[in-house]
Amino acid sequence: MISKDSDNYQYSILMSVYHKENAEYLRTAMESIWNQTIPTDDFVLVCDGPLNEGLDAVIEEMEKEHPRELCIVRLEKNGGLGNALNEGIKHCKHELVARMDSDDISRPNRCEWQLKVFQKHPDISVVSGIVEEFTVSTDQIEARRIPPETQEEITIFAKKRNPFNHPCVMYKKSAVEAAGGYQDFYLLEDYYLWIRMLRNGAICYNLQEPLLWMRAGSEMYKRRAGWKYAQSQKALFKYMKDSGFISESQYIKSVAVRTMSSLTPNWLREFMFKTVMRKK
Repeated sequence: MISKDSDNYQYSILMSVYHKENAEYLRTAMESIWNQTIPTDDFVLVCDGPLNEGLDAVIEEMEKEHPRELCIVRLEKNGGLGNALNEGIKHCKHELVARMDSDDISRPNRCEWQLKVFQKHPDISVVSGIVEEFTVSTDQIEARRIPPETQEEITIFAKKRNPFNHPCVMYKKSAVEAAGGYQDFYLLEDYYLWIRMLRNGAICYNLQEPLLWMRAGSEMYKRRAGWKYAQSQKALFKYMKDSGFISESQYIKSVAVRTMSSLTPNWLREFMFKTVMRKK
């Protein structure tokens, strides 16, 4: 058990929220962080532009309950996830930063497990793990996204797909900043960051344990659709090819597969993700 008072293993939480989010989902997400077995003393919540009345009410309530731990960063206008996280990370007090989305639910021992990895392997810069997808209840898991475990497996996997589950990643702030931080890349800000970190020599690991419950459903798969998303994926794989991270043939194959996936009907894309790219 890591001491709750250990200076070396204190960590910050980094979360972004915008006006289209659900207030009750936000409440549940934040409570899952307050209820961690190793609690944080630094929760940075970035409000990406003006919010709605329900979200503001939840934030006000949380500020009253956790006045010392909660740091609210309000941006004047919505600038996207990458911009919000870049601003938020500047306010994180600690070297270790745990990402959290405003509609997911962290398991109670999520952060403790990740902290133990950093304690045992101080050379590691990124630790993520398994997410379990649900729509109605966490008792009804629809699929699991299991990322590769070791550095070698992660590097190979990253040439085709995102090697980490961003909603439950914990990383060293200095390693993220050394790679240039989050940069604007439509719906792929995190994948772009991981590639730059790997190319920069970051050592990574994925726990083969479920760390987080992630809300899925049709809306999640709809976000991964359309010509704009297909073009964003093409641009990312072109960067990977031009930087020598993947070969020409890998680039052609990946762009073909991802373009087809982005332009298929939503029901078929959802079916493909749940049956081919996820595990029951």
